[in-house]
Amino acid sequence: MIRLTKEQQVFMATTICGLSLIVGGILNKVGHPSGAVILVAGMIIGGFHQTVDGIRDTIEDRHLNVDLLMALAAIGACLIHYWFEGTMLTFIFSLSGALEEYATNKSKKEISSLIQMQPETALLLKDGQTKEVPVAELKIGDVLMVPKGTNIPIDGLLLDANGTIDEAAITGESLPVDKHRNGELFGGTLNVGNAFTMKVTKESKDTLFSKIIQLVDEAQNTPSKTASFLDKIENVYVKIVLLVVPLMILIPYFFFGWSWDESFYRGMVLLVVASPCALVASATPATLSAISNGAKNGVLVKGGMYLENLADLKAIAFDKTGTLTRGVPTVTNSVFVAESARQQAIDCLVAIEQKSTHPLATAITQAFSEKVKEQLTEMEVSDQTGSGMEGDLLGEHWKVGKQSFALKAPLSKTEEAKVEQFQKEGKTVIFLSRNDQLMAYFALLDVPKPEAKEVIEYFQTQKIHTTMLTGDHDATAQAVGNALGIDEIYAGCLPQEKTNIIMEQKKQFGVNAMVGDGINDAPALANATVGIAMGQGTDIAIDVADVVLMQNRLEKLQMSHQLAKKLKKIIMQNIIFSVSVIILLILSNFIQIINLPLGVIGHEGSTILVILNGLRLLKTVKSAHPAAPCIQKEEVSQL
Repeated sequence: MIRLTKEQQVFMATTICGLSLIVGGILNKVGHPSGAVILVAGMIIGGFHQTVDGIRDTIEDRHLNVDLLMALAAIGACLIHYWFEGTMLTFIFSLSGALEEYATNKSKKEISSLIQMQPETALLLKDGQTKEVPVAELKIGDVLMVPKGTNIPIDGLLLDANGTIDEAAITGESLPVDKHRNGELFGGTLNVGNAFTMKVTKESKDTLFSKIIQLVDEAQNTPSKTASFLDKIENVYVKIVLLVVPLMILIPYFFFGWSWDESFYRGMVLLVVASPCALVASATPATLSAISNGAKNGVLVKGGMYLENLADLKAIAFDKTGTLTRGVPTVTNSVFVAESARQQAIDCLVAIEQKSTHPLATAITQAFSEKVKEQLTEMEVSDQTGSGMEGDLLGEHWKVGKQSFALKAPLSKTEEAKVEQFQKEGKTVIFLSRNDQLMAYFALLDVPKPEAKEVIEYFQTQKIHTTMLTGDHDATAQAVGNALGIDEIYAGCLPQEKTNIIMEQKKQFGVNAMVGDGINDAPALANATVGIAMGQGTDIAIDVADVVLMQNRLEKLQMSHQLAKKLKKIIMQNIIFSVSVIILLILSNFIQIINLPLGVIGHEGSTILVILNGLRLLKTVKSAHPAAPCIQKEEVSQL
């Protein structure tokens, strides 16, 4: 037996009601007695779901809603033998309800698709054999086989040399990502390359995908401030309408000389046109659509209220490392003293630094590995912790590290001036020497992300105050902050100091945001009006934040702000439009220039338009101030 969803049931009931309206209306027009029966039957079928919902809401939650008003209006139309008008009212009201159900389901489809992408089983690799087991039974440390074209069942690390993964479900990006050995893998993403093996690092309930589903689900069940306010208004408003309608019937009858039929008829019209259906639908479908749009594009908003706050943003503060910058040092300048020995210096430099796991050594290796001509595997290398690395080759002693370690003699005035300039720019300088003689030196800096400057400029064009908070020393902070054109820079900040600054800005500007990714950012994220976490940050930062950028892409923050502003604009459009229609219809009814069918069309038509207007938020927001492209090579000078 086929079981219909609620949406399908509502649409079927609406269709039957519509057919009854046509057939019954024709028969009623020609005077056939079955016309009224068919119209009433269609009215009952079409209005059943919403009437039951209205009665249940009234009894269980003691909350009067517009469903009850529409049921009373339809019954009232039947009492004065306006069968066609009552069925027409029920049909259009049922149609608007079906569209609202569709809008809600449409906006929630992202979480449904996410759940469907979660594999229920995995191929456990043990003793050279694979066995299909439930994902829920996997343990940390298990080794899995992931065939080509299948979803990764759980979070873990890649054990093979390479893999190609489609992470669109998490990041919203369509281009696959190349992973290398020990690269992080996320459950629910798709293996579009060759089959590979992986090691489980998290239980199924703790995976990033599970957290995403939980966040989206919570967000779609957390109403915005406007939606909550309109919901409260609905209860009071319906009570007022139920009190005014009897007055509308009695006062004209006793004091204006209207007939009883005309007075009762105008009371029924008022019951229809004064109902706040469109007003109530102004916020919720639009908010759900905006949240779903964000989820589709890799931005998780934990509730409509945070989108509303984001639209009213007046100040935004950024953590530096990993948020505005790449989070790892990059070689920005290199100076070779003896050009004739440049190649030898590069070969020895890489041979030494590739033996170290220090971030500075990794940065240098990445910068020069492609320029190596001779692999000096015979070089004997040792690590001098806290100072640098050294190695011996063919009787020559090479050192890489601090100036005091690598060099015995002082620098020349020219070289000293260059080094001091690099240091003033907040850069770390590493020296390379041969037999204690300077061969080269390198300046490294945690450089800004390619899109950071464009994003900062965007917020400044929106008259939003920008701040950078960092625990780094002042020279580095000033170098990065000035390069990005940030309004205010705070260096050497401890977690409590970041929190204090955020709280002060909250008092000064009203609505503020904090963007960060580390444990030390968590207190500031929690105290900002809107806390925004980078998705590749720590779990605690993601947990306390109100918005999560699932990929470390700052332009997604710009998109989120534009989406929030569009949401605010659409909700305001809906409220103004719906209130205007209600006022116009009430006045038209009082001066007797509108009948029940036109009142139904005007009232329910406005509700349908409001819902459709909210659904526009499902479309991707086009940037008016595009950020720099995501994939962009950082220009590094003098390499």
